[in-house]
Amino acid sequence: MLFYEDLEIGTTIRFGRYEVTREEVLEFAGKYDPQPFHLSDEAAALTHFGKIAASGWHTCSMTMAMLVEHHAIMPRAALGAMGVDELRWLRPVYPGDVLSCEMELLEKRLSRSKPGIGILNTRTTTFNQDGQPVISMKPITLIRTRGDG
Repeated sequence: MLFYEDLEIGTTIRFGRYEVTREEVLEFAGKYDPQPFHLSDEAAALTHFGKIAASGWHTCSMTMAMLVEHHAIMPRAALGAMGVDELRWLRPVYPGDVLSCEMELLEKRLSRSKPGIGILNTRTTTFNQDGQPVISMKPITLIRTRGDG
């Protein structure tokens, strides 16, 4: 289990593998982001996407799935998140893409109001199979300190 004290600023890790399927893109869009270019080949062909593309929110969800899977393998004393800064959808994600993640620890500090809790600022980037970034964000997460949890 990794705690606040175990994490070093500047550390970058690569992880995850997520195969994007057409069925999942359609299911997510139909339920949460039913814009025509996420649901119809014909409508998508009329846009800059050119073909059905995953919702940006779906890409966020796929990234989260990879993060949770990674933390199951490399457990952290995680306590959730305070939010996300600078969320950017950089490139469309299409059915057939295979995604992976990179996370860099940018900053860490102790909470002034909650003893035993550290605050981590990271940059998480998700890449497609060609190594092109498709999404970038800066999550602000909480983690326990050693001995206080």
